[in-house]
Amino acid sequence: MRPLEGILVVDLTRALAGPYCTMMLADFGARVVKIESPDGGDDTRGWGPPFLGGESAYFLSVNRNKESVTLNLKHPRGAEILHRLLARADVLVENFRPGVMDRLGLGYRALHERYPRLVYCSISGFGQDGPYRQRPAYDLILQGMGGIMGITGEEEGPPVKVGVAVADIAAGMFAAFGILAALWARERTGRGQHVDAALLDGQVAWLTYAAANYFATGQNPKRMGSAHPNLVPYQAFRTRDGYLNVAVGSEGIWQRFCEVVAPELLDDPRFSTNADRVRHRSELIPILETHFRERTTAEWREILDRAGVPNGPIYRVSEVFEDPQTLHRGMKVTLPHPTAGEVTMTGVPVKLSETPGEVRTPPPLLGQHTEAVLRELGYTPEEIAHLRAEGAV
Repeated sequence: MRPLEGILVVDLTRALAGPYCTMMLADFGARVVKIESPDGGDDTRGWGPPFLGGESAYFLSVNRNKESVTLNLKHPRGAEILHRLLARADVLVENFRPGVMDRLGLGYRALHERYPRLVYCSISGFGQDGPYRQRPAYDLILQGMGGIMGITGEEEGPPVKVGVAVADIAAGMFAAFGILAALWARERTGRGQHVDAALLDGQVAWLTYAAANYFATGQNPKRMGSAHPNLVPYQAFRTRDGYLNVAVGSEGIWQRFCEVVAPELLDDPRFSTNADRVRHRSELIPILETHFRERTTAEWREILDRAGVPNGPIYRVSEVFEDPQTLHRGMKVTLPHPTAGEVTMTGVPVKLSETPGEVRTPPPLLGQHTEAVLRELGYTPEEIAHLRAEGAV
């Protein structure tokens, strides 16, 4: 048994935030029927190169375990098909700009009245209300407006976005969490509700201790590269042949760190406690930088591991998927695809002991499951042919 088995999700999303949300649900057993436009489908099918067998690597990364049905929602028969599907569904997820679903007659109020048990999730840049609700939004814009980009980068350099689309992914994760909370609430109330997940809100929520530091001091956090505002040393150091991350998170670790890296610092009153080290950061870091340049990354890793000091390499993506722990945890998965051959993707990041998630099926071809789903909804082969001829599917 899979934990979300029996839950039917109608997925009206495209790009990244919405598909990431529905992929999380699909990984744990929900049946996700991805509704795509007949004239090209999800925008990310064309986001490349690289392409594998005609499918973009981007699309393949977030659409596994789903079925693809092509519907023209502006065609009356296409809308009729969607309603037949919604009559059976538990969840609808959409990421159109606020107001678009209302214009299609598919807004939350209309569908909640018709399908009161339906959990309706909207993912957008700024949320379903407020002065910015109609503004166009992409991940880059929200990394900037949510504060993350303003604290990322080197101290004297320009702001830098995170290397992957964290605003999109965070919104997708928060949306999945909200959907599960709403489904659990429905078990007690019998009614669905509206889940409103915004990229902006997710980025603001991620500020956590950066926001707390600002609230406590009234001072804006500065860009600090890989360093930490509240812990020292907690950053990357250049070694003789590369870089190494080091995290000294307690006074016990500091003692062990000094013993193997810089014994002369053990009794230096400037660095006795973490608070002292934060105050004297500008004096301590140059000393440590000199020490770390004396050995290679591999040598330091061995020394610090023996001493019980948290440390780690800074991997390229290729090295991530060669690491034995990544492989042991099942975070690299390969499965066959009908046109792309063997497709490799990331695994399921949350492990359940009794009902684990799994990668079952590859990302679907555009419209791959249209006929099967229409038959399931009661359409005959003749009716399906007619629907295709008139452009409804």
